[in-house]
Amino acid sequence: MNIRPSASIRQNYNEIAELCRRTAGPVFLTKNGEGDLVVMDIETYHRREKMLQLREELLAVEEARLHGQRDYTVDEVAAMMTRAIEETGHAG
Repeated sequence: MNIRPSASIRQNYNEIAELCRRTAGPVFLTKNGEGDLVVMDIETYHRREKMLQLREELLAVEEARLHGQRDYTVDEVAAMMTRAIEETGHAG
């Protein structure tokens, strides 16, 4: 875990940015010895956001399944996809 005082972001921006990119992890900034901010590179941020969105979608699907929504097998989904492709006239 990378922890730095908040003043280091002003004094060592390039070093902290490189650390974020190199480790693909966050840097925790403290103010007066207490946690204040978390800094990470943009690629890591986007990756985490996508992962959180996927988790939310998976939880919603599982909740719907638990409340009685119909399940589909892999073969049924493949058949539905094939029909959808054929209906659009884009069959390969």
